[in-house]
Amino acid sequence: MPRSHQHLPRLFVNHDLGPGTTVTLDKPQAHYLVNVMRRRPGDAVILFNGRDGAWRTELVAADRKRAELEPVEQIAAQPEHPDLWYLFAPLKTGRLDYMVQKAVEMGVGHIQPVKTQHTQFPKLNKDKLAANTVEAAEQCEVLAVPELHPIIPLETLIANWAEDHPGRQIIFADESEASGSPQAVFETLAGRPLALLIGPEGGFSEEERRMLHGCEFVHPVSLGPRILRADTAAVAALGALQSIIGDWR
Repeated sequence: MPRSHQHLPRLFVNHDLGPGTTVTLDKPQAHYLVNVMRRRPGDAVILFNGRDGAWRTELVAADRKRAELEPVEQIAAQPEHPDLWYLFAPLKTGRLDYMVQKAVEMGVGHIQPVKTQHTQFPKLNKDKLAANTVEAAEQCEVLAVPELHPIIPLETLIANWAEDHPGRQIIFADESEASGSPQAVFETLAGRPLALLIGPEGGFSEEERRMLHGCEFVHPVSLGPRILRADTAAVAALGALQSIIGDWR
C-alpha cells in the first residue's frame, strides 16, 4: 500500500468494492470509525475485503449508528492467497491471541487448530480468533485474511492428510531432534506446498511423536539449542521458513 496512505484507518468489510458501490458499515465498525477515530464526511478510509484489493474510500454519510463510504480508487491489487498452512495446539487465551496475530503477520494462509494429548485449552472461541485475524490484517496491511478452520484431533488430521492435501508436506517442530538449524530440511522442500506444525506446552506425547515420524509427508526439524514456548516457536519457525524458502526471499 502506498506510504502516503499508511496513516488512514483500514477496515475489513464483507462488501464488494469497486466503482459505483456504496459500503454501509455494521454498527461496531461505524461506532469505531465515527466515535473513536472521529472521522467525518469527506474523510478518507481504506477498505479491503480479501477479494478486491485495497480501496481508498470517502466517508459520505455518518452518524452515531451508521456510516456509508464510496470507493474512490484502488490503491493495491489483491495478491494471491498465501498457500502456507499453520497447524497448532491451542494455548491459553492471551498467548493464543498473540500466536494467531503473528501467524497472520508472517504470511500464513490457513490456520488449523489441532487437539493433541497434551493440549490444555481445547475449547476455542472461533469468533474471537476470527476477529484477531482480521485485526492483525487491518493493522499490518495484509489483504488476504487467512482462512480459519475448525479444531480437529491430531490423529484425524494425520490419518486424512494425504487424501485431503495431496502433496502437501508437514514441517514438524520436534524438540526431541538433535539441536541444529532447520535450513537443510527447509531447502529440500523448496517449491512444495507446506504446512507447519507446532505442538502444545509440554510437547507431543511419545505416541504422537511416533505417529508423526512414521509419515512420509512429515519432516521433523530442530529450532535450535533452547526449548521454546509454543508461541515463540511459531514465530521462530515461520520466520526461518519464510526467509529460507518462503516469500521473504
